[in-house]
Amino acid sequence: MNFITSLFDTSDFPARWNCGRWTSAHGWLHILSDLGVWSAYLAIPLVLLFFLVRRSDLPFRKIFFLFGAFILACGTTHLMEAIIFWWPAYRLAGVIKLCTAIVSWTTVVALVPIVPKVLAMRSPEELEGEISARKQAEESLHRANMELERRVQERTTELTQAVADLQRERELLHITLASIGDGVIVTNAEGQVTFLNSKAESLTEWTTTEATGMPLSSVFRIVNEESRQPVDNPATKALREGVVVGVANHTVLIGKNSSERAIDDSAAPIRNGQGQVVGCVLVFRDITERRLAEQQKNERLATAGLLASIVEFSDDAIIRTSLNGTIQSWNHAAQRLFGYTASESVGQNTSLIVPADRREEQQQIVARLMSGEHVNHFDTVRLRKDGSSIDVAVTISPIKDEQQQIIGISKIARDIAEEKEAEHRIYGLMTELKEADRRKDEFLATLAHELRNPLAPIRNSLEIMKRANGSSQIIEQARSTMERQLGQMVRLVDDLLDISRITRNKVELRRQRVELASITHHAIEMCRPLIEGGNHEIVVKMPDQPVYLHADSVRLAQVFSNLLNNACKFSNAKGRIELTVIPRDTDVLVSVKDNGIGIPPEMLPRVFEMFTQLNSSLERTHGGLGIGLTLAERLVEMHGGSVVARSEGAGKGSEFEVCLPLLLEEPQPTSQASLADWGHKTQARKILVVDDNRDSAASLAMLLKLIGNETITAYDGEEAVEQAELNKPDVILLDLGLPKRNGYDACRLIRQQSWGRDILLIALTGWGQEEDRRKSKEAGFDGHLVKPVSFEALIKLLNDDRR
Repeated sequence: MNFITSLFDTSDFPARWNCGRWTSAHGWLHILSDLGVWSAYLAIPLVLLFFLVRRSDLPFRKIFFLFGAFILACGTTHLMEAIIFWWPAYRLAGVIKLCTAIVSWTTVVALVPIVPKVLAMRSPEELEGEISARKQAEESLHRANMELERRVQERTTELTQAVADLQRERELLHITLASIGDGVIVTNAEGQVTFLNSKAESLTEWTTTEATGMPLSSVFRIVNEESRQPVDNPATKALREGVVVGVANHTVLIGKNSSERAIDDSAAPIRNGQGQVVGCVLVFRDITERRLAEQQKNERLATAGLLASIVEFSDDAIIRTSLNGTIQSWNHAAQRLFGYTASESVGQNTSLIVPADRREEQQQIVARLMSGEHVNHFDTVRLRKDGSSIDVAVTISPIKDEQQQIIGISKIARDIAEEKEAEHRIYGLMTELKEADRRKDEFLATLAHELRNPLAPIRNSLEIMKRANGSSQIIEQARSTMERQLGQMVRLVDDLLDISRITRNKVELRRQRVELASITHHAIEMCRPLIEGGNHEIVVKMPDQPVYLHADSVRLAQVFSNLLNNACKFSNAKGRIELTVIPRDTDVLVSVKDNGIGIPPEMLPRVFEMFTQLNSSLERTHGGLGIGLTLAERLVEMHGGSVVARSEGAGKGSEFEVCLPLLLEEPQPTSQASLADWGHKTQARKILVVDDNRDSAASLAMLLKLIGNETITAYDGEEAVEQAELNKPDVILLDLGLPKRNGYDACRLIRQQSWGRDILLIALTGWGQEEDRRKSKEAGFDGHLVKPVSFEALIKLLNDDRR
């Protein structure tokens, strides 16, 4: 740490400005020169780095990096020479120079083994020259052999001279073989190596001394580059058959040090004067680079073919144009999309498919591409051959040459007519959903308002009863008010459940022969509190003869009561309401007319839509959930009829006409039991009331006890079973949604006991759907009543028990 600190210690040295007699010009000359050298030495490594990044295929990359480090270190020494004029860090400068020397000699040492390799590398021109020289050598060898054979035949008598000539020819042959650029290996008749030229030594990594006398298969090892299986040595066949043999395709030479090179060329036999094979000459060359170039070329061709196939058979229209808009290629998808064939479009301008009002768009796109900007996906309009327009999504890409100059434009177009149509549909659905959401919010607000309205008088009546001090008149008045308001709440809940069932097709009509007069009378009685509360005048006009329908009397009474209820709410005090029945040939027309606030013309088409209410200040005053008319319309349609609304406008009243099919057959007398037939009389029984709402259980038990029954209460499913087993009641009124054990399971468990098989089990619950009734019947219940249950209906069910 002290050593490093001392490098930056300048206390023992003066700044160079203080050494000697530096003039300003002389000093700045040195400083600027050193900075100039440093900046040049800094630029050289950057240029080398850029060059190495762009040419990742260069050999000896480490030497380039080392050389760059050497140049950078040298530049740093010059930078320190300039800095020392002000900051005399001579120790640091010395260390930097030492590092520079180390890097310099490291570079020298690294260059030494690379220089022979670099010198051994040949240019393509040199290779071509060597190939030419090899061919010439082969030709010379052939001529020499021919000449040798001729001389042997002609001068058999001059054996000594012939042997001398042969020796000279052999020497010439060796010199020739040694000088050519291809690898040459010569063997004797037994296939043993007798000669390798320098190129063969380099390729096989065997020297002539090492290889002489070795079998050719040991020195010249070749395998198939794909299967890696050994390949028959061509020299063996040349020696055996005496013919020229070419090296098999895709052959790899394995060097002595396991290097691999792709090779080609041939082997030929060497014959003596008598034509006998006395050896073999094997000529081969390294074609690794050529093979790599061929592979790259084949890959490029395959890629180009694949791209052409993709373009031609793409589902998107792909069009290539020149910069001036001339169409140069046109695939099948473009023909399908625009109707023009390739022969009709190629050579034409893109204005062929561009509408006149979009021509400027094309010019802007070309300008953006030429400025280097990317033009991504955008929607536009194009023309078909038949003149029709089509919505398309277009992607524009520049086509560049090897110098990265833009020479053309590629356009991909896709038909988005269906997408546009889907967008319009989605927009319409979103609009409808927003409207439905708005109406839903209004409905929820209205529902809260309508439910709170009856709760206020009920709570007030309870307080009145607390403070009545035994006054029967006050108590009766409060009770009457609570009954009316409770009936209003039950009506709201029933309407909600009915509209839900009708929407899900869960309502079944219980049709029978019914007289229309009794239905309208029932409907009027149902609305009597509203009629009397508004002091309205109700006028009923019925035909002289009875009118019979094949219908569900309860549901039709619900329809007419909804219409009367609507007339009462939207009529001022002392309003006039007319109910008129007009029979016709095959149907009957029932009209409910009032002189109330009327319906604005713009609201008439929507009055039967769910949750629709008048858009006026009277809307909240008159209340309603906006489902009564919807419910009436659905029920009438289920009976095969129709309902229409009429009004001359605001303040002029409204009229609703219901048309229903008549029952044309003769009516059969029917008997209808009246409430007086059963009244409130019931025999005394032991009744178990089970409800997790303690107030509900206690109040019902008290009512039943007041009419002479013995009652027991329980508040969960397990307690219900225990009390049933302990008290053996005649009747169990059992809630379904109970803690610990639900009502279904409790019923099943009771029915499994011998003492529970004859008990009258009635489900008393807030669940009133058809599925709930089916499940309660399967569990073993004898009846199913929905809260809030009418006390009269409960007594009637107890009296009608005929088990």
